[in-house]
Amino acid sequence: MAPPRQPWWTGGVLYQAYPRSFADSNGDGIGDLAGLRGRLDYLQWLGVDGIWLNPTFPSPNRDWGYDVSDYRSVHPDLGTIEDLDALIAATGEVGIRILLDLVPAHTSDQHEWFLESRSSRESPRRPWYIWRDGAEEQDSVFGGKAWTYDEPAGQYYHHLFLPEQPDLNWMQPDVRDAFDEILRFWFERGVAGFRIDVVHELVKDPPGQSNRPEIHSVLRRWRALADGYDPERLLLGETWVLDLDELASFYGQADELQLGFNFPFMFAGLDAAALADVVKRTEYVLPAGSLPVWALSNHDVVRFPTRVCDEDDAKVRCALLALLTLRGTSVLYYGDELGMRQVDIPSDRVFDVHGRDGARTPMLWGDAEWRDPWLPVGGNVASVAEQRADPGSVLSFCREAIALRGGRDDLIAGAYTPLAGQAGIWAWRRGEGTAVAINLTDSPANLSLAGDVLLSTKGRDDPSRLEPWEGVVVALT
Repeated sequence: MAPPRQPWWTGGVLYQAYPRSFADSNGDGIGDLAGLRGRLDYLQWLGVDGIWLNPTFPSPNRDWGYDVSDYRSVHPDLGTIEDLDALIAATGEVGIRILLDLVPAHTSDQHEWFLESRSSRESPRRPWYIWRDGAEEQDSVFGGKAWTYDEPAGQYYHHLFLPEQPDLNWMQPDVRDAFDEILRFWFERGVAGFRIDVVHELVKDPPGQSNRPEIHSVLRRWRALADGYDPERLLLGETWVLDLDELASFYGQADELQLGFNFPFMFAGLDAAALADVVKRTEYVLPAGSLPVWALSNHDVVRFPTRVCDEDDAKVRCALLALLTLRGTSVLYYGDELGMRQVDIPSDRVFDVHGRDGARTPMLWGDAEWRDPWLPVGGNVASVAEQRADPGSVLSFCREAIALRGGRDDLIAGAYTPLAGQAGIWAWRRGEGTAVAINLTDSPANLSLAGDVLLSTKGRDDPSRLEPWEGVVVALT
């Protein structure tokens, strides 16, 4: 009997692209879908398996795409739905899949659903949102109160985030039906799946807290829908929870999310004991047959080279080696592969209400200049063109690590087994024939590994010793 076919994300590398900052095709200073399509050769060269696009839907941009005004179209700054179709087709030709960013917990206050909902207490869409005669005491994530009084409607509506992001009422069956149709619309256009925003807070009942049983019910419904396609579609959740048992619950019994982001890993720092503990506990609590997903940066947090690596490329390489050799799916945020740092944004150029612009600045290509970019271009790291030409660059190392991962069965699907080591050394085995060891200290360390070095962050081939801030992958003998 042939072994079961593995999903494409098993051992895969996802690339998170922030479209407004990735590549600009028309010189208006804003990245777009045509620009991204024009850089597919780079992503194919890098070796990624899929691209997660930050929000592409029309939006007033009060929260930069996370306030959706139409779930079935494309923001005009980024192009047209035909541009998105062309991108899906082009990536499919080179074996790369596209994931869209789905924002189901709330809409824009300019979405037709909310405009209808607020128009009258008798509106059929009134129950699609959370309305009350009185406001409860609750703060929003972005500051201020989580309830806003709407004068025409004569009631308060709930918003966990900005007042311009009214929360949908997921206890309403019509809302669930509407999103079923949204998922089908994009799945049938060739989208390989969704990253689902704030999935841990999707259903609010009562409004001040999440209703986990109902969230799991929605996820099981979506998983059945996603599994009905061939190949199955991927549901990747923004599970922003710090308890690993809670994270594991979003996988259900292999009938909810296929992947849930691991924020304890992202925030563990570059500490061997902390990272080893998070990974070991994650492997223990996930349901049998489930895959973890790992990331170091995203659009909401300070970039990892600045946040945990002191902008030191030796440390950046160690972090990337860990990210790309763990079991499961790895996610690179655009620029991670360059060691791209956080950018300081002058006060007169700030757009984001929550201060996240510095992690969203334009990609440094080097072979083309951004013209009047929407955010400042950082000059704190070498460009793609410079790093591609340098075999010793962070980019060249990252590409080598991705190629090694994709070409070695142990690194695609082999089990994760912790290995004992001295303090500050994080070591593990993948499968039966591959080991990874990383020295996260300022002192050299001895290793008890026998075999051939397949990859070193410092270009060395000694499996018995690690320099400070050096990591190796070893083919065991």
